[in-house]
Amino acid sequence: MKWFIVLSLLAASVSCAQQPAGPSTETATQPTTHPRLVMTPTDVQKIRSQRHQAPLFTTSLDAAKAEVDAEIALGIDTPIPRDYSGGYTHARHKKNYAVAQKAGALYQILGEAKYASYVRDMLFQYADMYGDLPLHPKPRSYARGKIFWQCLNDANWLVFMSQAYDAIYETLSKEERDTLESKLFRPFADHISVASPQFFNRIHNHSTWGTAAVGMIGLVMNDDALIQRALYGLDLDNFSDERDNDGGFIRQAGQQAGFFANLDSAFSPDGYYTEGPYYQRYAMYPYLVFAQSLSNAGYAEQAFARSNGVLLKAVETLIQLSDSDGEFFPLNDAQKGMSLQANELVTAVDIAYQASGDPRLLDIAQTQQRVLLDGAGYAVARDIAASKTVPFGKSSVAVTDGRTGTEGGLAILRAGNDNLELVFKYTSQGLSHGHYDKLSYSLYEQGHEVLQDYGMARFVNLGQKGGGNYLPENSTWAKQSIAHNALVINETSHFQGQYDIGSKHHSQLDFFDVQNPAVQVVSAIESNAYPGSSMRRTVALLNLSGSTSPVILDVLEVQSESNNQYDLPFHFLGQVVETNIELAPASPTTTLGKAHGYQHLIVEARGDVKGTAPGNTKFTWLNKGRFYTLTSTAEPADELIFTRLGANDASYNLRRDPALILRRNDTSDTVFASIVEPHGSYSPINELAIDAQSNIKQLQVELNTTDYMVISLTTMDDQKTRLYLAKNQESGMAHQLQINSTQVAWTGPFHLVQKVTP
Repeated sequence: MKWFIVLSLLAASVSCAQQPAGPSTETATQPTTHPRLVMTPTDVQKIRSQRHQAPLFTTSLDAAKAEVDAEIALGIDTPIPRDYSGGYTHARHKKNYAVAQKAGALYQILGEAKYASYVRDMLFQYADMYGDLPLHPKPRSYARGKIFWQCLNDANWLVFMSQAYDAIYETLSKEERDTLESKLFRPFADHISVASPQFFNRIHNHSTWGTAAVGMIGLVMNDDALIQRALYGLDLDNFSDERDNDGGFIRQAGQQAGFFANLDSAFSPDGYYTEGPYYQRYAMYPYLVFAQSLSNAGYAEQAFARSNGVLLKAVETLIQLSDSDGEFFPLNDAQKGMSLQANELVTAVDIAYQASGDPRLLDIAQTQQRVLLDGAGYAVARDIAASKTVPFGKSSVAVTDGRTGTEGGLAILRAGNDNLELVFKYTSQGLSHGHYDKLSYSLYEQGHEVLQDYGMARFVNLGQKGGGNYLPENSTWAKQSIAHNALVINETSHFQGQYDIGSKHHSQLDFFDVQNPAVQVVSAIESNAYPGSSMRRTVALLNLSGSTSPVILDVLEVQSESNNQYDLPFHFLGQVVETNIELAPASPTTTLGKAHGYQHLIVEARGDVKGTAPGNTKFTWLNKGRFYTLTSTAEPADELIFTRLGANDASYNLRRDPALILRRNDTSDTVFASIVEPHGSYSPINELAIDAQSNIKQLQVELNTTDYMVISLTTMDDQKTRLYLAKNQESGMAHQLQINSTQVAWTGPFHLVQKVTP
């Protein structure tokens, strides 16, 4: 039934701050036995009696047993905190909570007392030290923890330790439980919530971890006050509104907060997490383990059912946001190499399978080759052994951004056996982890980057690199527009590189159509990145007649009230082969500019386009044994600028990556049209180059009016293809257009004609 939490005084550790009144919710039917979070007594009984039916579960159990036994032999170390991430104390406390969680699971499955004793002894060591701990000595975080330098990592600790405590709960006396809860768990939960509202009451991956931590320990202790605090956040009527220094805001009085608010607000209806796939991967762990815990605890309103089942959609979407090798596309702040092999994804796949029964998830679990040591992991391993796996099958997809799906989005175009993947970004800002790269795209082939998104400037948990934290160059380079394959006007990033401005706007999808495998197209519009200017970018995967691989057609139209300098970068990876522009080397100390990322670019060479026939620039490079040619339309005054990253970077925090920039000066309305053409191969073993030359003879903008644009490309055998684009068209609108003596009629936003008759 509906009820409200009664106000009560909090522990002295939070200076008698007020416990909030929680919004109404339905009372749970609490289980009376443990474990009750991610594993239940029923799960334990089934696993103990039937695990021989699930070989992958046995393999995972053996690996965990070997790891935990080795840690038991070493002894327990709970050092006084002193380090940032990457330092010994940080790594040791992180290892402790991960091993304790596994030890608890081993106790439940194997019934061996040594694992329960290990967890008990570790928890009492933490209880003995926690009361005397001040705030962590490292002051960088907007919300300092006690065991770790930021509350985020303290919340990680509590999410895992609550599972360990749950697993051994029944082995402890009431006196022991009272001691742990009064000296450790309640003060710990209070510190990361009431004492740190700027951390707890946010819509952000940080607060998702915080709310899950408080809620899960509340479930173990059967403390409804903590559970409600976790689900609905703090009542901040007695707190002033203030901005935190991590790009987020403390919730204003009267607004929603807590776990449910994060679940309802951070995902789009399609399951896209607004911070991007790297942080979606990170946040899925607390979302799913707390959701599973709530489900096991018998809450009538279960997290899996909220927002039309968005959590399960989010797992599907996150898998789609990985390349053919399973690595996540590095959008916004993201460390490259994070993949479906991450522990968080093992959790996501296993729990999602148990909740949905989707056999395609078994396909992902088989590639991970390990499962959780709980009921969800057992179900996955059992059904893999029973041959219930169905191929997952990634596809071309567009996902919306924003709570209601109206704040732009992200499109991925995929081309079958060639494993070409084009990622086109037209999202909202992405909270504090967002980058200023509207209408940018990146390109992959066979899992290799062809045109890259830089990702973030950070080496997570590498102490020598800024304590493992974000480096200054993340702001001065990685977030800036020029660091992406995005148009930059007047050497200034989108929204002036200002979070407050960028967070107010999003791009707008024009259309997305992948019905015809011969031509997959997505188009979007950005009208706010530069006042007085708008951009429309259309990218397409085209299967040309006679070509062995699809090509990428990129059409970027700019309309502006004034003349500007336009820079369109292509962040290619590989070895320069040739260009049809004569290049003049620059001084090795010349930088491209002074701010907005330009200060980090060394100019290696420049070339004038004037005199280029037939009005196209061509640039070929070699990467991973494959040739790529960029063919672009050009104006007589255009420049090609080859750059190398690394200027003003004395600490070598940035990779020394190359880029080619197409520059157009003193222009208002204009069109950049380009083709990226994968072709041929090179074998260093056979020393043989095959199809090393481009097959594109000419690229033209044949027509550009208020209503229509026509792009044509001609191959070396004089086969012409035309793409007709309708601007500002309504759904289902019919069009008719004549080019030279050819008249064409079609319905919809675009029309492709191959083998054009002159």
